[in-house]
Amino acid sequence: MGWGVWPAMHIVLVEPEIPHNTGNIARTCAVTGSVLHLVKPLGFSVEDRFLKRAGLDYWHMVEIHYHDSFQELCSRYNDGRFYFVTTRGSKLYSEVRYEHDDFLVFGKETAGLPQELLDANPDYCIRIPMVNNARSLNLSNAVAIVLYEALRQLHFPGGK
Repeated sequence: MGWGVWPAMHIVLVEPEIPHNTGNIARTCAVTGSVLHLVKPLGFSVEDRFLKRAGLDYWHMVEIHYHDSFQELCSRYNDGRFYFVTTRGSKLYSEVRYEHDDFLVFGKETAGLPQELLDANPDYCIRIPMVNNARSLNLSNAVAIVLYEALRQLHFPGGK
């Protein structure tokens, strides 16, 4: 998995809605050797020009998997460790000890992850600290923050 440069981390976007966010995340996955998983339904066409533009010329470097549901993804990777990034997480993203091939799961821009998914995985819900009155970070920024912490802990093997 991944491009063999850094350990493969898995970025999961559950029902993403904004094409340029997904394009930016695809680019981040490309430069880190991370695998991108898109869980349907998507709020845009994969042919969207904003999606393509945001990913620039990195599309050939991204390993992308499409899943019809989150349950399908979990069935395919039943040994995976999944961390659910949410503003309602009980622990900070920096308190987790990440391992190779962990899955970092992010929800759609307007609603986040489904509550039933969070309720079923309370020990794996993590958050990025923010001031009290802030609603949320941009999705592509949140992915970059958590992913780079995971890679930092793994000492950026293969990175320059």
